[in-house]
Amino acid sequence: MAQGELSDAAMKFVNELEMEMMVDMYNRMTVACQKKCIPAKYKDPDLTKGEAVCIDRCVAKYLEVHDRIGKKLTALSQQDEATMKKLQQQAQGN
Repeated sequence: MAQGELSDAAMKFVNELEMEMMVDMYNRMTVACQKKCIPAKYKDPDLTKGEAVCIDRCVAKYLEVHDRIGKKLTALSQQDEATMKKLQQQAQGN
């Protein structure tokens, strides 16, 4: 197996971890947006227009921030990987 490749078991673990993180993010978003946008005591069985707009905006912001964080973490991970390769090449060159 080449360096950098993951075994099937490792890939399965990574996929399960990613799914777990997405479920956690969804649950946090649901709780946060419901708490922010829907009063604890409500009279109507359906969302009001204001509640629906609030939830739409809340979810959009939550997902946008999640996307930005994901992109930043990916960039940092790629930088770390490049740094590690350089260090390994320097160590092998000495």
